[in-house]
Amino acid sequence: MRALIVALFLAVPGLAWGQAAPDGPALFKRCAACHLATGAGVPGAFPPLQTDVRALAGKAEGRRYLALVIAKGVSGPITVEGKTYRGVMPAQAGLNDAQIAAVLNHVVTSVASGGSEVKPFTAAEIGGHRASAAQLNAAAIGRLHTDLSGK
Repeated sequence: MRALIVALFLAVPGLAWGQAAPDGPALFKRCAACHLATGAGVPGAFPPLQTDVRALAGKAEGRRYLALVIAKGVSGPITVEGKTYRGVMPAQAGLNDAQIAAVLNHVVTSVASGGSEVKPFTAAEIGGHRASAAQLNAAAIGRLHTDLSGK
């Protein structure tokens, strides 16, 4: 039995002893306050989290961008699905790497309908992205979106 518990624990990257796996759907409630429970967003104010997120999650630099949006925030302008957004999303302070991975996995698989075609995010991946961007601010993160989408 102990070997099974250790094996299950080791299967969840970024999980420490005594911690439950982060609940992506529960964490998404923070996002839903602006992007809505469906991820449809609010035209002119908060971008949708479907097509753009699904496409970004399939590319290495897109995955970095998504992780940094949550960890460091983003400010526009950014263009999503042909509409320009000029707002600011603050960093989601207090979320650790495992929690960011969990919410991104929920958004990609459930909200953006990416299903199993997109590799799951891990806490180690999020930590690497966060460490690689210590000097970036929300405006620089917004410019990353422009570089990735060409818009």
